[in-house]
Amino acid sequence: MQHTTIQPGLRSLTSPERARQSARRSRPARRVARTSAGPTLRRAAWSRSYGLLLGYGSYRRAMPEERSRRHASRFRFDLTHLPLLLSLFLPLFFLTSPSFLQAQSFSRRASREILARADALVSYPERDFSAEYTVTEVRPGEGTSRIVFVMFRRDRNDIYTILIQEPEQDKGKGYLKIGENLSLYDPVARRFTTVSASDRFESTGARNSDFTQSSLAEDYRIVGHTTERLGAYATDVYDLEALHDDVTFPRMRIWIDETGLVRKAEDYSLSGRHMRTTAIPNYRQIGDRYVPVRIVIQDELRGREIDGRFQHQRTLIEVERPSFQEVPEMVFSRTFLERVSE
Repeated sequence: MQHTTIQPGLRSLTSPERARQSARRSRPARRVARTSAGPTLRRAAWSRSYGLLLGYGSYRRAMPEERSRRHASRFRFDLTHLPLLLSLFLPLFFLTSPSFLQAQSFSRRASREILARADALVSYPERDFSAEYTVTEVRPGEGTSRIVFVMFRRDRNDIYTILIQEPEQDKGKGYLKIGENLSLYDPVARRFTTVSASDRFESTGARNSDFTQSSLAEDYRIVGHTTERLGAYATDVYDLEALHDDVTFPRMRIWIDETGLVRKAEDYSLSGRHMRTTAIPNYRQIGDRYVPVRIVIQDELRGREIDGRFQHQRTLIEVERPSFQEVPEMVFSRTFLERVSE
């Protein structure tokens, strides 16, 4: 007969107890295995989050058991994450772009001072101004046309009178601007019609607002700045945005030379469409003021393709006999336009 020896203090273990004890002895090994796998899992989780940020919605780090499939595609671009990508990175792009940083350096006061200096050189608040203007319109494939008129301007009251002398069929036609009100006089119908300052002047590339005093400081603010060589001139280039709706063009870009004169301007619509380009190559200095005596306007929307090349419609404005002599008060009235057209 076989006997079982039992040591003092010990007792025999039942089968369930032996199983539990065996499980306890194996737990530390599993904890070590889990701990050693922790960095791998953390790296996989970070990579998955980074993949989401970049728009790779299905990125997953290959685990050891998947290494046989490494040559399979790991990245699949998921368009559902594109809005997240744009919302995160586009603000950073604009905030750190040079144009934004430069725009931030211009306060409203600094912007006004820069533009006011340019205004002051071509505005005449202390005296009246008059001159003879010749506007030549070049339409590719159609020929040229010419308009001659006399301009009378009083900047301190924000008024001007234009009396057309040529062509013959338009002789006696005139414009009268008093403050914000602009009227066109038709000598045939003998009546006045209200027109807009942003309208084309006699169907040319010029606008009615081109003949009033410069008011950049009142109408715009600087939102961007750079420097550029413009022919013989070293210029500061300013991007402008309108301060109100009563302007011909809501956005502009101007080139100002070292003397403070505007040498070039580009006009844009609110959506950013390039409307026209203006060059002012010649000024005439009279005392401490300047008169632009040659202005070239290129219409970026009108023109014709000739011999395989698109040619823009252009407007040339030439100013002769500028004067700062006093103008009679009656010239700035409807009565004046009615009488001279008789």
